[in-house]
Amino acid sequence: MTILKVRHITHYTYHQPVGFGAHRILFRPRDSYDQRLLQSSLSVLPEPSDLHWIHDVFGNCVAVAQFETMSTQLRFETSIVLDHTRHMPLEFRGEAGAAKWPFDYEDEILPDLAALRVRQYADDGGVTMAWARRFVDGASPRDTADILERMTHAIHADFAYRGRIDRGTQTPAETLASQSGSCRDFALLMMEAARALGFAARFVTGYIYVPMRAGAENLGGGATHAWAQVFLPGAGWVEFDPTNGIIGNRDLIRVGVARDPVQAVPLWGTHTGKASDFAGMAVQVNVTDMQDIAAAP
Repeated sequence: MTILKVRHITHYTYHQPVGFGAHRILFRPRDSYDQRLLQSSLSVLPEPSDLHWIHDVFGNCVAVAQFETMSTQLRFETSIVLDHTRHMPLEFRGEAGAAKWPFDYEDEILPDLAALRVRQYADDGGVTMAWARRFVDGASPRDTADILERMTHAIHADFAYRGRIDRGTQTPAETLASQSGSCRDFALLMMEAARALGFAARFVTGYIYVPMRAGAENLGGGATHAWAQVFLPGAGWVEFDPTNGIIGNRDLIRVGVARDPVQAVPLWGTHTGKASDFAGMAVQVNVTDMQDIAAAP
């Protein structure tokens, strides 16, 4: 058992007072058997005129803030504490019929997975499909876990990580062409490549803990993080973090899931006024092990 604390601050500044439209905040983790929320808080400045919660179409918890005050700044600070239980690489138990690729999902769940098997981005020249086929060409059938493991490690080994805090995600073709990207770009490439092979895949937004263990080089700390999940019969949704080559939930804190990255933006909203009024944005994310804090001198 590991008790992790996340502190996430997003601070917008403006050259003159502006008004604000509704803002949607996706920060509350999804409770599950492997991560249990213990505490959560949300502080917003200026104070919202209304703050309420909804479940979105994917079952994510979203806070919606409404404003009546004009201000030269807008600041969101969230804090969560959760009990995190690690599931190490390839510990998942799959059904015998899905152990080898290709396989068919059961008729009972096909309607529920249908949208998550459909590729969402045009593949000019078939580059994404060609890249995905690298992991299955040759002998058939192939081991399902091995395909997804090698795909995850290939992105981690062959692509250069370029962190950024601005919105938007590269298309898989752009990521393949540049051989670089952010965690969101790598997650999307993994999803679309898996979908090209017939897997159901979805996008995950959350946080990553960067522990102070020997050789720890987790990428994506200091900001929100993103990775992919693939549905495997008998194992369910399995985590694949191509940015760090992680399989399983080690060091990963799930907050939201979605069919497409645009549906899982951690914070989004509008302001009234001119575009030139915007002065800047700063984001700070700290993920700490409460046991390490307690043990510190």
